[in-house]
Amino acid sequence: MVVLTGMTVHDPMLSRRRNGFWPWFGRSANADEAPPGDDVADGSSGSGSVPLGVAPDRLIGAIGAFLAQHDLETTAYTLTVAHDCLTGECPRLMRLIEERATKGLPVTIAWLEHAAREAGHNREAERLTALMARLEDSIEEFGKTATTARSATLDYNSALSQHVDDLEQVSKAGTVITELATLARAMLDRTRSIEGELARSEKRAQTLQKNLTEARRMADHDHLTGLPNRRAFDKLLDEQYRDARAANEPLCVAFCDVDRFKLINDTHGHPAGDRVLKAVAEMLARISGDQCHVARHGGEEFAVLFRATSIGDAFERLEGAREDIANRRLVNRANDSPFGQITFSAGLAEVLSYSDKREALKAADDALLRAKAQGRNRIVRADAAGVASSQA
Repeated sequence: MVVLTGMTVHDPMLSRRRNGFWPWFGRSANADEAPPGDDVADGSSGSGSVPLGVAPDRLIGAIGAFLAQHDLETTAYTLTVAHDCLTGECPRLMRLIEERATKGLPVTIAWLEHAAREAGHNREAERLTALMARLEDSIEEFGKTATTARSATLDYNSALSQHVDDLEQVSKAGTVITELATLARAMLDRTRSIEGELARSEKRAQTLQKNLTEARRMADHDHLTGLPNRRAFDKLLDEQYRDARAANEPLCVAFCDVDRFKLINDTHGHPAGDRVLKAVAEMLARISGDQCHVARHGGEEFAVLFRATSIGDAFERLEGAREDIANRRLVNRANDSPFGQITFSAGLAEVLSYSDKREALKAADDALLRAKAQGRNRIVRADAAGVASSQA
């Protein structure tokens, strides 16, 4: 039985499953007394994630217990997933795992890969980005080296050409001078050939660098909506968090999740669901600007970052987008059947009100859960004083 206490959902089955790995963090078997999203005395992040600064041996033990509890093989992939779930790197994936476990369904690797994509968890893309960065540095260095070598070769060619001309101008040249002139001419032809090769190498390096820049741009954008993807958003959040703290400016983050999106896919098909995502992305993009950034965070979830904007103003701007989307009436062009009302729920948090940005992201995610629990199509604001909500 699921028990509702205030605005937090307590699930005894979920609590029992958590007890399998909580002891590794020094938590009591009654960890469910501190419900997900609530502050806990020992500074843990709740929702089954590892407290910040936990000892490495406890983290390793917790990962092992997590894999054993869900009967998962120990592979590089499952270790990465377990680490990111337990340390709070991917709270959305952790929530999907907990929901599935609560229903008594197995957490298989195949399901895990699907859920990871839905939650926007993609460590392979992060490694690809790092590899691209190293490759870009190598190509840039090669281009500089080729340019320098070509320049030096050109200078040498000019000097050698002058010597050849001088030798050939000598009248009544003896045999030795003639042979020297012939040898110098051969050297000049060879160095000119090298200069041409270096010029072509330099051009190829420039082409590679241009292609790599384009690949990097594509890697940071979602191909469906055209918005920045989660990797780009995480990078931007790091920059904005650092700058906002230095300038003592407000910084707010929101997670927006399309309501009942699975039902849309099941009823109208995935191509129609993609069009709905594009429509929601376009509406959210209208509030973006120099101080507001919108990204597709994964699946049907979008992330919005407000810089130099109070949480009240961020709430109003997001509320306007929610109303605009809810008032639109979309039609499935494939069969002219209406989609019905398309809405989203959102959780909003003021980042600098928390100890670090990870806690702020979790607060926004928890607020999104409360918006769903309260009936959807609304924005729930999380702050130090409590929770405020807006109902459609």
